[in-house]
Amino acid sequence: MSVDEGMRACARELAVVAKSVVRKYYRSALTIEIKEDQSPVTQADREAEAAMRQVIESRYPDHGIIGEEYGESNPDAEYRWILDPIDGTKSFILGVPLFVTLIALEYRKEPILGVIDQPTTHQCVIGDGETTEMNGTTVQVRYRSDLDEAMLLTPDHYAVGEYQDAEAFDRLAKSVLLYRCIGDGYAYSALVNGFVDIAMDPIMNIWDLHALIPVVRGAGGVITDWQGGNPVGAESAIAASPALHRKILEVLHGGQ
Repeated sequence: MSVDEGMRACARELAVVAKSVVRKYYRSALTIEIKEDQSPVTQADREAEAAMRQVIESRYPDHGIIGEEYGESNPDAEYRWILDPIDGTKSFILGVPLFVTLIALEYRKEPILGVIDQPTTHQCVIGDGETTEMNGTTVQVRYRSDLDEAMLLTPDHYAVGEYQDAEAFDRLAKSVLLYRCIGDGYAYSALVNGFVDIAMDPIMNIWDLHALIPVVRGAGGVITDWQGGNPVGAESAIAASPALHRKILEVLHGGQ
C-alpha cells in the first residue's frame, strides 16, 4: 500500500507539533510520575501526544490512533497512527538528547510509514519501506559483513537477561568491535544514517517498534524480532544490514 503525499505531510506535521511541546519542557523543572509498569512519564509526554492526536482527529477523523499515554481510539479503522511522544523518557528527564518522537502509520495493521524525530538536534528520519530520508537526504544502512568490524547499540544490558538469553547476547557483544548501551528509537536513527551497524531491543511495545519497521527497511536494512521472526506486533527487535543480521541470529540461536 503506497503512502500518499497528504499522509506524508501529516506525519511531518505531527513531528513538528510534538517537537514544539517537547522542546518547551526539555531541561526544565519537570513533574515526574511513575506509571504502573514502573516507567516514568512527564507532562511533556502527555501534552505532545495530545497535540498529535488533535491533528490526526482533525485531518483524518476516520483513522485509528494508538498512543503510549492515551491508549487506542477507533480500533476498527483500516488506517491507524501509532504514537510515542517521547521514546526514551529517562534520557529526556536527564537532559540527555538520546530520545526521539516515534510516529507510525499502518494500513490494515501493516506499518507503511515511520518517523523518528529528534526534537533538539533537528534530525528527522522518515521511511516508507522503500526509501528512507533524513532531513530530505536519502540514507542507507552501512553494509558491513563482519561482526568484528560492527558497532552495536542496545538500551539496557540488564534487560537482555530479563527478557532474552543473556549468555548468547554476551557472545554477540564480545564479538563486535564496539558495544554501547544507547537505545530507544535514537539507536535506529543512528543505524539508518550509517553511524552504527546493529540496533537491538530485548523488550518493546507496539509504539516503540512499528515506526522503526518502514524506516529500517527503506534504508536497506533487515528488522525482525529477537528470534528472527516478523517484527509486526513483536515485543523485541534486531536491526542491521542483511549480511550482519544473518550472523547475529547465528550467534544468538545457532546452537539451538
